[in-house]
Amino acid sequence: MLKKQILMLMAILFIGVSVFSQKSELKAADKAIKKNDFTAAMTALNSAEGLIANAEVKYQAKYYYLKGMALYANGTKPANIDAVATAFNKLIAIEKKSGDGTYSKQAGETLNTIINKAAEDAQKAYDAAKAMSDDAGYVKAAKNYERVYLLSPADTSYLNNSAMLLAVGKSYEKSNEQYQQLLDIGYTGIATTYSATSTVNEEVVYFNSQKDMNQKVKLGIAIDPKTQISKSKVNDIIKAIATNYGRLENNEKALEFIKKAREVNPNDYDLVIEEANVYYRMGDDAKFKEKLEEAIKLNPTDPNLYFNVGVMNMNLGDNEAATKSFKKAIELNPDFGDAYNNLGAMVLDRAKPVKEELDANAMNFKKYDKIKAEKLLPIYEEALVYYEKAQALIPNDEALKNLVNSLYENLEIDKRID
Repeated sequence: MLKKQILMLMAILFIGVSVFSQKSELKAADKAIKKNDFTAAMTALNSAEGLIANAEVKYQAKYYYLKGMALYANGTKPANIDAVATAFNKLIAIEKKSGDGTYSKQAGETLNTIINKAAEDAQKAYDAAKAMSDDAGYVKAAKNYERVYLLSPADTSYLNNSAMLLAVGKSYEKSNEQYQQLLDIGYTGIATTYSATSTVNEEVVYFNSQKDMNQKVKLGIAIDPKTQISKSKVNDIIKAIATNYGRLENNEKALEFIKKAREVNPNDYDLVIEEANVYYRMGDDAKFKEKLEEAIKLNPTDPNLYFNVGVMNMNLGDNEAATKSFKKAIELNPDFGDAYNNLGAMVLDRAKPVKEELDANAMNFKKYDKIKAEKLLPIYEEALVYYEKAQALIPNDEALKNLVNSLYENLEIDKRID
């Protein structure tokens, strides 16, 4: 019995020493921070770190507040910003759970300063990347936007900005990780904005709340109040994930997310095109053609769609359908050089059996000349019309230039393109 009492007494003594140590180290850190001796503050906090997990909530909150302030060092340690954010966010989480916001309020001003600076840095990085069209610059800007989100997790739009810029910077895997994170936390992107027209300068003014807007209207400072609710961005995110998977050539995943996105918006033209591209990469010409034809129904004035359908029909051996598609592409875009080139190729393709017939009659000069004059040369003349047009529109294509010159020679036309 006596042994148990001694052990209990030792436990109580240990707890008392621990609490005393916590208080002592936190007090020392507090004093050091007030003296701007941030190194000494961190030394004291590191000594208390092992005791904090089991400490009272108020000491946990104070610890993370002091740690954030010591790491921040009045803004002289920019490299510590992420660690500062982690400390302050732990503080906020602790006090939110306990219902006490004492230290959160004290940290608020510093955290807001950090957040505003990070947001400014993100915008500057984005502007620089945009000016240079620099992939690495976009990734850098994305990291800055992600930092703003980490500093202020409630501002989920910054994570969305980061995911978008990562995709622009071709960092598709990281972009998808962040997009998936947004979906996992239930991000919708739906936002309500309050605006009214100033009676002073007639400019549109935005307000933080409906109450604020209504108050300004009531005072006559603003007129024409408007409350606008933005659309959900969830389907845009799913669509972006599908596009990223497409860029990564993960065709199965791309199709999976395209299917999800099209369940919400089956007539999304960009999604149909993305789906067509996936099937093209998979080598499924029939499906590629099917999706292109679907896209044509949604956007019947895009010459590229008709051209691509023409190519598919051409590959499938349906020259009649291909010709129709290429001519439609030219109708929509008279300067479509590749369409003229393919039309010429299909005409020239008709010369193959004629050449075989010529080879079979190589020793019958009379018949040979008759076949050439009546069958081969008319094909060359018809093809030349398309090839000349194509060469004029694509003047730097050496192979095309040589082909036109060859047709001139076969048709005995005294003309040559240098």
